[in-house]
Amino acid sequence: MTITNFKIIRLRLENDRKRLAEHLEQIRASQQTNERREGSPFGKREEEATETAELENRMALEKRILEQLADVESALKKFDEGRYGLCELCGQSIAPARLEALPQARLCMSCATKTKNAKAK
Repeated sequence: MTITNFKIIRLRLENDRKRLAEHLEQIRASQQTNERREGSPFGKREEEATETAELENRMALEKRILEQLADVESALKKFDEGRYGLCELCGQSIAPARLEALPQARLCMSCATKTKNAKAK
């Protein structure tokens, strides 16, 4: 992979970090807004059920965004340390096409497949 491609990938990662941080901030701001909402016309039980479902969805979304943000941060740290593009398990280079498709990839396809198959068992 050329230096130019690495620069483009790094820029994508930096943009992803910014986008994910903004999304996380929006979710947290909407949580504060929802806490100040008026009561439901359908009664207390329905209101509580709706609030619980919304809270669970928001927490799941926040968790997913935090995980994605951690992956992006890890990839950017690897850039700084000169280890970007190397598989965390076998140490071999990750295929350029994989890095272009998934810039925060931690594993080469071979190790990713082995890991996925081991989890499936």
